Amino acid sequence: MRFRLNQRKRAYLKGRWGEKIAALYLRLKGYNIIETRFKTPMGEIDLLARKGRALIAVEVKSRSSLEQAAFAVTPFQMRRIERALLYYLSRYHFHRHAFSLDLRFDVVLIAPMKWPHHIKGAWYGT
Repeated sequence: MRFRLNQRKRAYLKGRWGEKIAALYLRLKGYNIIETRFKTPMGEIDLLARKGRALIAVEVKSRSSLEQAAFAVTPFQMRRIERALLYYLSRYHFHRHAFSLDLRFDVVLIAPMKWPHHIKGAWYGT
């Protein structure tokens, strides 16, 4: 008997796997992962990381190619991630230190049989 997942569940598991790979990859590059799958009423941040003075919201995209993954980051998603980061800053201890943090939005692209591709400063908040 073969267990079959519906398409939605498969996409969810693929996304979770991609986030785990991205977190491991960033840790190897010296980043400290402080939150994973941070959910807010405004949206979700896949990974929140720190490196030095930078607080980084990381969007992870897993697709069949790096190019498809890159095109999957939409302006609508960018705005939602920006609002989610502002929510995070207002809710947690960073509000006291936010003036001394460099905020950044990165993207990690994941594709089968390829090394993850990390785009630092993929966009600037509005």
